[in-house]
Amino acid sequence: MVIRRVLAPRIDFGALRRELGLPESFPAAAQREADAAAAAPPPAVADRTDVPFVTVDPATSRDLDQAMHLARRPGGGYRVRYAIADVLTHVRLGGDLEAETWRRGQTVYLPDGNVPLHPHTLSEGAASLLPDADRAAVLWTLDLDADGATVAVTLERALVRSRAKLDYGGVQRDADAGRLPEPIALLPEIGALLTARGLSRGAINLPLPEQDVEPDGDGWRLVLRGPGPMEEHNAQISLLTGMAAADIMLAGRIGLLRTMPSPRAEAVQRLRLAAGPLGVPWPDGTPVGQVLDGLDTSQPRVAAFVDQAAELMRGAAYTAFDGELPEQPEHGGVAAAYAHVTAPLRRLADRYATEVCLALHEGREVPEQVRAALPKLPEVMATTDRTAGAASRGAVELAEAVLLAHRVGETFEAAVLDVDEPRPAGNGRSGRPPGGTIALDEPPVRARCTGELPLGERVRVRLTVADPAQRRVAFERA
Repeated sequence: MVIRRVLAPRIDFGALRRELGLPESFPAAAQREADAAAAAPPPAVADRTDVPFVTVDPATSRDLDQAMHLARRPGGGYRVRYAIADVLTHVRLGGDLEAETWRRGQTVYLPDGNVPLHPHTLSEGAASLLPDADRAAVLWTLDLDADGATVAVTLERALVRSRAKLDYGGVQRDADAGRLPEPIALLPEIGALLTARGLSRGAINLPLPEQDVEPDGDGWRLVLRGPGPMEEHNAQISLLTGMAAADIMLAGRIGLLRTMPSPRAEAVQRLRLAAGPLGVPWPDGTPVGQVLDGLDTSQPRVAAFVDQAAELMRGAAYTAFDGELPEQPEHGGVAAAYAHVTAPLRRLADRYATEVCLALHEGREVPEQVRAALPKLPEVMATTDRTAGAASRGAVELAEAVLLAHRVGETFEAAVLDVDEPRPAGNGRSGRPPGGTIALDEPPVRARCTGELPLGERVRVRLTVADPAQRRVAFERA
């Protein structure tokens, strides 16, 4: 689902960058190190340039972390080859560039340009898996049986060459027309198998559409977009690799996992109680992930139900371990142990988790500098996750306020996504006035609204505040 609206021609995101303390450039020493690494010859590693890899990313992306090739195995099953940009080939441990990436933690995306984890000479150049160029990669080869179960995993440093830079929209059109290119022709088949396996073990995927701000000529447009089927299938390959990485690290008793508690029973029960009034079927004994699978969030009641389901997905974190296994090693949304290893150009943690996996797979000691980095990464990633989240939210909130600034007093159609819990006055506190969260039909704005709001129903609302300086939009029920 995509809804778009062209915004005012000029929006200045500079104040948001300054507020978040985002760096404008790399220190000279770090930039020199990156430029020298970009100019260096390819490493002497296994040559896998004969495999016709392709990348699948958003159309405008140039920091390409992953390339894939899918094939059938003789005798049945599948072979998934997943090449991940080999960042540590370009970033020297103990160098100025490594130190700067620790200060940044991850790439922060803003509508007027990203704030990259690595200099563009690497992230959008020599380290990116751009087409028609030999690139250093960590190549995961995952063999699956006919039901999608993993039966063998190997990984190695390798030289690879992507044949094409594909984008989600084009890939979806090709899939709908039955003309997917050979390297990913099996993606719908494998992706569906992996999704089914995930649902059977209790995985939860929230089909929440995302708001974003995109360039549109001389201006901007506010976009509400839900992931398409091919984007979901593509994500399954990354999840598959992350689960394989977690298994390697748990077996070796050292690593860095992405963890999240399983949904609390009382939260699932509250969601079940909301399903009936919102018209969402929930047959007895059906896991919550299967209830959510395939729901149409364009329907207001369904959108409200999915918004309520977001309460299940709380507490995600990075968990480092060395010797003693974590008490809780699983990710509740994946319903399995899982690690981030597939986006090292954009996330600092992936670089070190990958190095652990390579060492364990090759039967050698984890490098001491990598081992020492593991316990420091959870705090760094938590801090930069908050910064990246604030940047995304701030950009959308600013765009919403600019778009609506001249429409204060107008009324709009909206769906009620969430309703505040009542809070009575007492003990020195004032009572909370009734209200909640609404989503406008057009433009695709999500905001606070006061008044008596029926969950999952459509209402008329009046815009009372649209302040770009405060990045604030508010409504009242009309």
